[in-house]
Amino acid sequence: MKKKNRISVIIPTLNIGNGIRPTLESVKGLVNDIVVSDGRSSDFTVDFAKKFGAKVICGERGRGRQLHLGTEVAEGEWLLFLHADTTLKEGWLEETQKFMGAGMDKAGVFQFALNDVRWEARLIEKGVNLRCRWLGLPYGDQGLFMSRGFYEQLGGYKPIPLFEDVDIIRRIGRRRLVFFKSQAVTSALSYQTNGFYFRPIKNLMLLLLYLFGVSPRYLEGLYK
Repeated sequence: MKKKNRISVIIPTLNIGNGIRPTLESVKGLVNDIVVSDGRSSDFTVDFAKKFGAKVICGERGRGRQLHLGTEVAEGEWLLFLHADTTLKEGWLEETQKFMGAGMDKAGVFQFALNDVRWEARLIEKGVNLRCRWLGLPYGDQGLFMSRGFYEQLGGYKPIPLFEDVDIIRRIGRRRLVFFKSQAVTSALSYQTNGFYFRPIKNLMLLLLYLFGVSPRYLEGLYK
């Protein structure tokens, strides 16, 4: 039986090792049901998550598949989908609890932030804020919170290898999307590795291709 007003946090993982620690620490003690949905990691990700007290389920690789699989073992009537390199900042629990009183047919996302002190990181954050304001299009690294009933009504995450977050956000629609004030702070590693300019431009080009109908499976190869 699913437990009313209980929050389940669902985190997809793949070879992140103890890099998931900050994410788990940001929710442990605040929620009782943490589900790590692993895509058959070849490192110690699964062992680390289990030792941390998370419930672990393993299945086929692919974030959309992993997120959907995680909901099948989650016990809560409220679902919080969170990337493995994203940390929720203080105030998130209070906001989601308030949302639970009136958000049965809506979904909530957090404010995007990067864990980097450079001005380039602030510029990217402003760009994300504009995208969310103008297009109503947050990405998965901003988290996603909704009731199980609403998730099932939407049809859940689709088993696609890329842009599973854009797909479900488009089905939610701007009018049913709420932006929380608290932050979801994401690792800046991909920007530090690939460049603060190249990574956003590449992401934008892939998004445009996806919106024009290019297969997510094809785009997955370009994303790496």
